[in-house]
Amino acid sequence: MKSRKRKYSLPIFIISIIIGLAYAYITSKPNNDISTIQQGISHKIIRFHVIANSDSDADQALKLKVKEAVVNYTSELLCNSKSINETEDLLSAHTTDIISIANSVITENGYDYPVTAEITDTYFPTKSYGSYTFPPGTYRAFQIKIGEAKGKNWWCVLYPPLCFIDISHGTVNTESEELLKETLTTDEFQAVSGEYTVKYRFKYLTFLNYFIK
Repeated sequence: MKSRKRKYSLPIFIISIIIGLAYAYITSKPNNDISTIQQGISHKIIRFHVIANSDSDADQALKLKVKEAVVNYTSELLCNSKSINETEDLLSAHTTDIISIANSVITENGYDYPVTAEITDTYFPTKSYGSYTFPPGTYRAFQIKIGEAKGKNWWCVLYPPLCFIDISHGTVNTESEELLKETLTTDEFQAVSGEYTVKYRFKYLTFLNYFIK
């Protein structure tokens, strides 16, 4: 039994060291890549953010009604916009109109919550919309706050216009998808569309990189 332990202890010990070193010295480049990709995307899109007064069923339902009215308005307002700057200019010029639309919906539903709307930089966790997932980070956003704005939020992307997708099927029309491809780099588009594959490579045990395809 003792000789058997001597026979197998060394290979197991070596394998353990290799696994430990591999784990300890894998480069952190993939995480940095995702962060870089997010920062690149953040300068090329405008997100739309509607925050409910609270998480009550009534306030959440009201949020969706406000969202629907504003999206219907902005779909016409932004239908011919071909750049992020043009979209931002149109939103800024019509912010008062958008607030008025939101106020009308709130009043019609028997509430008197105040409404604010502005273009701002805000942090978003990882969010999926249709077949697209956007990495966490700070993004430019047109943000509507209802009342105390302490409830769950609704979001989409106003430019490129992903707000106007087929909600029931979660699909983006061809025109919007092509504009998204044109707006983002190849790596950025692959990242949000789920085509991006992170590959970890060994920093010190470089001979093992041969086996990573």
